[in-house]
Amino acid sequence: MFNTIRDSIFNALRQFPDPENRLSKQNILIDKPKTQSLGDLYTNAAMAFSKFLNVSPQVLAKSIRESLIQNESVTEVTIAGAGFVNFKIDKSFWHKVIDEIILKNKDYSFTNLKNRKSINVEFVSANPTGPLHTGHARNAVLGSVISNLFEKIGYSVTREFYINDKGNQIKSLAKSLYLRYKEAFGMEISKDAFDEDMYCGEYLKELAAELVKNYQDAFLNKEESEWLEFFKKFAVKRMLKGIEEDLFLLGVKMDKYSSESELCDEKLVDEAVSILSERNDIYEGILPRPKGMISEDWEERPQLLFKSTKYGDDIDRPIKKSDGAWTYFAGDLAYHLDKIKRSYNQMVTILGADHNGYIKRLKAAVNALSEGKADIEIRLYQLINFLENGKPIRMSKRSGNFITLRDVVNRVGKDITRYMMVSRRHDIAIDFDFVKVIEFSIENPIFYVQYAYARICSVFRNYESNFGKIDIEELKNCSKAQLTDEAEISLMRELAFWPEQVSSAALAIEPHRIPNSLQEIAYLFHSLWNKGKNNTELRFISTNNKNDSLARLSLLYSTKIVLEDGFRIIGIEPMSEMK
Repeated sequence: MFNTIRDSIFNALRQFPDPENRLSKQNILIDKPKTQSLGDLYTNAAMAFSKFLNVSPQVLAKSIRESLIQNESVTEVTIAGAGFVNFKIDKSFWHKVIDEIILKNKDYSFTNLKNRKSINVEFVSANPTGPLHTGHARNAVLGSVISNLFEKIGYSVTREFYINDKGNQIKSLAKSLYLRYKEAFGMEISKDAFDEDMYCGEYLKELAAELVKNYQDAFLNKEESEWLEFFKKFAVKRMLKGIEEDLFLLGVKMDKYSSESELCDEKLVDEAVSILSERNDIYEGILPRPKGMISEDWEERPQLLFKSTKYGDDIDRPIKKSDGAWTYFAGDLAYHLDKIKRSYNQMVTILGADHNGYIKRLKAAVNALSEGKADIEIRLYQLINFLENGKPIRMSKRSGNFITLRDVVNRVGKDITRYMMVSRRHDIAIDFDFVKVIEFSIENPIFYVQYAYARICSVFRNYESNFGKIDIEELKNCSKAQLTDEAEISLMRELAFWPEQVSSAALAIEPHRIPNSLQEIAYLFHSLWNKGKNNTELRFISTNNKNDSLARLSLLYSTKIVLEDGFRIIGIEPMSEMK
């Protein structure tokens, strides 16, 4: 809907020399002013493009004003502050929004900005050592919604899970399972048998029972070398099956699972190191003592290092341990080389907040391995504080006493879980109150939005009981001239911004913008509903005037389409009735 307005602004700007060819219509901001008295819309383009056009914001603002006033949809233009351009829009412009939404329906927010480019979104990637916990739930929903947003702007998306199935944690898992296996035969296993790196959760008892059922005592009293590899593979396979089942409950399906072990078997670590060595990015050196480390066991020693500082990292990174084994980071090099070889030049990875130190090293790795042709964006998410009617729930992952993803979904459902996990910025902690999130209260954000949708559906049922089945063509073709009240205009204006909200959320990789926008649409709808209680002329259905009813129902129908689109992006089902 804003294409013609952007054209007017762009035409005003391109009258000035652009030596670096940095003018971009796509980057022209059009938004709603905080104070409605300033106008319907504003742009900061005069200030945003002033520096590289080498023209003062005031001169650009005047040029923009002159161009905008020629646009038939613009009725008034003013300049404010350092170069903000505020303008008012003819009401007929907002009426066209309804027609466009009804015409495009579920494709209303699709904007093919990326021309079907491929992007790899890696998320969850939990160690296959136990059930998914609540942190993984937030990671999974963030990755899922981000992927949905990328598809809305024309990306071809691969949703990927990286399996860390190599290293000490898998060995510890196998050893923990073996203890539970022995326990299943009545052998007493003390808590001291589980060292701090092992896993003592109850979930391993089920795996041990399966081993006993299928293999009886075949591994009992055997040397570690005789059972370790089998137990590793068995445990990882069963853990991954449980992870897939948990993700399915949350409405998440991965396109690809990549195995660290398989990458190592394919010699991708050696290949990555060889590539970097040829570019003189690998050397043998001695790293300084880590900051804050006072251990007497630490000693300077030569190591094989990657020149990550050459690519913006704080320190160079070791890729081989003192025992000759590859480091965890060496595995990262192999994995991201694999992505590059699969032609992913754009990647997104979702990690927990405790991975802050990984950002620069992963960016350096991708930059070096692709010779600057590939880029990776990393989003860190904060954890969730679980409450029971305002009181914190205490838990311990080490003891096996922790809330799992499955616990949350089984208690409040997939939709509430997904909505809450993207209700705030990824880098802000979420308070998840098991009592509050299921309340039918306007204080509950998912209820507030679903209630708006259910109310719209109730209006349609009411209309059909009076006038018969709704004809969508009638809604599309009816006159919208009756829609002039400020409450109606405000709702139409918000609906007009929906494609902008979707594309900006995708480009910024900020999925919380979607529920925020749905909240605003719901608020404007509820306000219009309440206004109609006191003003009969604003009621959605007039039994004596079908034309007025059709006009208002067309607004509701377009609102319904946008709410459904938002629900699809978040991955939840709309509720046509709320009991």
